[in-house]
Amino acid sequence: MVRCLKGRVWDVILDLRAGSPTFLQWHAEILSPEAATMVVIPEGCAHGFQVLEANSELLYLHTAFYEPKAEGAIRFDDPLVKIRWPLPVTDLSQRDQNHALLTHDFAGLHV
Repeated sequence: MVRCLKGRVWDVILDLRAGSPTFLQWHAEILSPEAATMVVIPEGCAHGFQVLEANSELLYLHTAFYEPKAEGAIRFDDPLVKIRWPLPVTDLSQRDQNHALLTHDFAGLHV
């Protein structure tokens, strides 16, 4: 679960679940303290966000302790996914710049 405690963020969930009717589709919500909303990210879905206001803060609640070996990622600009970010992407970590693109034979995650 993710909630914005300060500022505003554009929060994206991408379905990577094999066999899902929404496989490789994404959904986005603007999160802010004023909206008082929280998104729930199902297992097998990727999550990303873009900060819309400086000094924004997010609260993440996880189902398990962080395990680096279990972490995976896709690129923000993956052409198979076509996420339409609301602002130009200008500040990206080195790690996020180097994720591999999905291939056409990606069949999804089995969760």
